[in-house]
Amino acid sequence: TNTHSEDRTLTQGVLKTLASKLDDLSTCNELIGKHGAALQRSLSELEDLRGSTDSTDKVKAVNERATLFRITSNAMINACRDFVDVAESHSRRWQKALQHEREQRHHLEETIEQLAKQHNSLERAWRENPTSYTGETLSNDEAEFFDAMEDSPAFITVTATGNIDLSFSLQDTLGANHMQLRRTRRSRIPDKPNYSLNLWSIMKNCIGKDLSKIPMPVNFNEPLSMLQRLTEDLEYSELLDRAARCDSSLEQMCLVAAFSVSSYSTTVHRTAKPFNPLLGETYELDRLDEYGYRSICEQVSHHPPAAAHHVTSQRGWTLWQHITIDSKFRGKYISVVPLGNIHLQFHSSGNHYVWSKVTSTVHNIIVGKLWIDQSGDIDIVNTTTKDTCRLKFSPYSYFSREVPRKVTGVVEDREGTAHYILSGTWDDKIESAKIVDSSQGCGGSEGKQKTVYQTLPPKLLWKKYPLPENAENMHFFSSLALTLNEPEEGVAPTDSRLRPDQRLMEAGLWDEANSQKQRLEERQRLERKRRLQHISSSCSELYFAGYQPLWFEKRTDETGDNIFIYKGGYWEAKERQDWSQCPQIF
Repeated sequence: TNTHSEDRTLTQGVLKTLASKLDDLSTCNELIGKHGAALQRSLSELEDLRGSTDSTDKVKAVNERATLFRITSNAMINACRDFVDVAESHSRRWQKALQHEREQRHHLEETIEQLAKQHNSLERAWRENPTSYTGETLSNDEAEFFDAMEDSPAFITVTATGNIDLSFSLQDTLGANHMQLRRTRRSRIPDKPNYSLNLWSIMKNCIGKDLSKIPMPVNFNEPLSMLQRLTEDLEYSELLDRAARCDSSLEQMCLVAAFSVSSYSTTVHRTAKPFNPLLGETYELDRLDEYGYRSICEQVSHHPPAAAHHVTSQRGWTLWQHITIDSKFRGKYISVVPLGNIHLQFHSSGNHYVWSKVTSTVHNIIVGKLWIDQSGDIDIVNTTTKDTCRLKFSPYSYFSREVPRKVTGVVEDREGTAHYILSGTWDDKIESAKIVDSSQGCGGSEGKQKTVYQTLPPKLLWKKYPLPENAENMHFFSSLALTLNEPEEGVAPTDSRLRPDQRLMEAGLWDEANSQKQRLEERQRLERKRRLQHISSSCSELYFAGYQPLWFEKRTDETGDNIFIYKGGYWEAKERQDWSQCPQIF
């Protein structure tokens, strides 16, 4: 019913827009006729005043051109009117076609629901009598050589022969990525409207400034908040589930590295910016039934914009982060630098991993097609065992022969001995190859000798999910992203799903969304001013701007970072449906 209503509203909206455009053109036609007639009268008067033959001929020529201009304008208006008449005459046919598609989709949803129920019963039966997995032993007399990472991330691969028999317990993920039971959630959102906007008229005054402090229309946004984009990093959480079952910390590091890369896979086409969360805005994602985890984010600072995030999984891991976004407009491109560390701890081993994000750059801001690139290094450290992995994201170069969006890395133990080579691209897949031998190769750049690693054939760690059908008209959202803003009952009143400007933008009502966005931003400015005045009057400096987050508090963690850490209470408040502490921010 809701889908039927949305389709009908969209069709009516198209016809309303066309009719509005026709009214505008009719008005223009009336003005052209009025001014054209006045022009002809003036020219006629001028013709009477001047008697010379040359001037009369010129005036007549101008008069004829003005008449042709009016005729052309009338023809344009008539053509537009014919177009609207045709659109209106076909609207019923469109509605019938849409109704047929809705019925087909409803039938498919019912079928999928039945399959999901059968899958659920099979999974319960399997859980009652589970089978244990034994590590697969590989025996292959083919090995590969990888040139060690120095200044250049390039690998030189050759084949070799030998008798190598080593075990490798990392599972191939080709089938595993889709093994999780999925609850029925929405698989589409309204198509993105085709609104034009003069980008330069807005951006020319923003060069060198922090974009978080510049009011932007929703035309530059996608209908998700930064808190939801942060949560979207969990799309490939099964990598962490598998890592939690690893006995080897080095194999575990490979999977953690693959997870850190996977968070960028959805950004390759996502050039629009997420909504800046309001101070105190939250976002929860409860996927205990499907994936065994639940996540809570809160915007803990507005200037600079900072968010705290905490995820707990029943499958053996906990992840938390406190991220501040630094974004600058440089004229031709926008750079987005996430500041802060991501922490991941596995429950059984106690292994604690720390890493940070790389710089994202959006190119061709003024001229050309927008495109995004990731560049820099990610240093992942297991603070428990001191194992390390450095991932290098190679920046795109038109003149480079390297594969675009390339990522390479080496996993080393605490003594600096390399054990695995990682390679792939951040928008497609990551592979891991176990090192079985190393030797000094020929001289590299600047006379440096490069180490050549002999490895087993690479194994797939992570492969990107295909995008949903029609993703190009739905902001290039992934299957998870399509569900992030789906309305849910029982969430906190500060949840991003309840933000009105974001909801209106998702529905395609961008003018209304811009009005709501301005209202919310003005309300936030007034609230900040009120807090500052309160501090000034009380002469208290205990709290910056008088604001303290509701679900997170600042602490020094075991790695020495002074960050906002989840203090608990959110899920208990949700269970009680007691949101009396929450501010009214929308």
